[in-house]
Amino acid sequence: MQPLADKLRPKFLADVVGQQHLTASNRPFAKIIENNHLHSMILWGPPGTGKTTLARILCEQTNAQQINLSAILSGVSDIRKAIKQAEENRTMGLATVLFVDEIHRFNKSQQDAFLPHMENGLITLIGATTENPSFALNNALLSRSRVYILKSIQADDLLILLEKGVEQTQLKLSDIQQHRLIQSADGDARRLLTLLEILSDYSVDGVVKDEEVALIISGQARRFDNKGDVFYEQISALHKCVRSSNPDAALYWMNRMLDAGCDAQYIARRLLRMASEEVGNADPRALSLCLDAWETWRRLGSPEGDLALAQAATYLASCPKSNAVYVAQNQAREDAKNRGSLGVPMHLRNAPTQLMKEIGYNKGYQYDHDNSDSIAYLQKGFPSEMGEKVYYQPKQSGLEIKIAKKLDTIRKKRNV
Repeated sequence: MQPLADKLRPKFLADVVGQQHLTASNRPFAKIIENNHLHSMILWGPPGTGKTTLARILCEQTNAQQINLSAILSGVSDIRKAIKQAEENRTMGLATVLFVDEIHRFNKSQQDAFLPHMENGLITLIGATTENPSFALNNALLSRSRVYILKSIQADDLLILLEKGVEQTQLKLSDIQQHRLIQSADGDARRLLTLLEILSDYSVDGVVKDEEVALIISGQARRFDNKGDVFYEQISALHKCVRSSNPDAALYWMNRMLDAGCDAQYIARRLLRMASEEVGNADPRALSLCLDAWETWRRLGSPEGDLALAQAATYLASCPKSNAVYVAQNQAREDAKNRGSLGVPMHLRNAPTQLMKEIGYNKGYQYDHDNSDSIAYLQKGFPSEMGEKVYYQPKQSGLEIKIAKKLDTIRKKRNV
């Protein structure tokens, strides 16, 4: 039985819902068909946004022979067969488009196998991917292709598609039921039509009950590819909203991730990192609070423990900010990495044996508590080859206002 999504697959650009930035008049795909000139491309976008459909339309409208491969199921031998078919097509004067679904799943050598045949014009490659091509594909492949970004299907466009599906299935849906289906589809046209198709199995004479809609949409997760692009986009949004002191937006992104099934302990780890990176010594309590929130979640689990993570996220977003420790750590790490194995100054070395004392270990060390203010101001802390350095520069924020004032006094007396 042909799936509903396949039945309603459009055959012309004008029938495609969404992606107007690519399909409208004078836009890239319309110009390709108008000029009858297809080039290699990567279609990058979330599931159910029309990548396969658009590839098929472009091939048919430019009279190209389409060969389909799935990177999930295919290997090098399948690529060789496709190339052989393309060579036969060429002898008959036919152009060949090789469409590779989930192209990011091909390894480097498999991706490299396309390059010479793209170079000599034997094939035009159209790759479909849900992953960021910058990370998932070889630079050589990207340099020979143009990347087109497909967007999630907006609610208005999904409604148009839903109406076509309702006409096909002859279901009777209320406005509220339509809204719930569109919301559950989450920008995925295929998911919307699949839900509608399942719903048709429950209906009697086309009548759909609210509880039936609730049943089929239960458990429909928000788009969230664990460790994929959306995952990193959302954790980036959470981190940046904490940094910009926006507790409300931080809470939203945290709950988007939790709602989609993200491991709450991953969020706890990131919040702990933010406490040092974004707050630092402007409010040292932030670090302890995040540790406590993590431990609370470990004891309670979800959903009760999620509240502790919310407390940590809102506290981090609301308290004073300073990245001074983060900047200082990066600078110190670079010096440690790039300046070689400089010896510890003799006055800073312990001398537990007589021999070590005789050769100068600990010589000239000043015990700070024997000095005024309990600080030996003239005592050097760095290898002599480096001179005294300043990494940590507190900001005028929270507790670091006082820390900055004290360090300024100390550094002046040290002539740093």
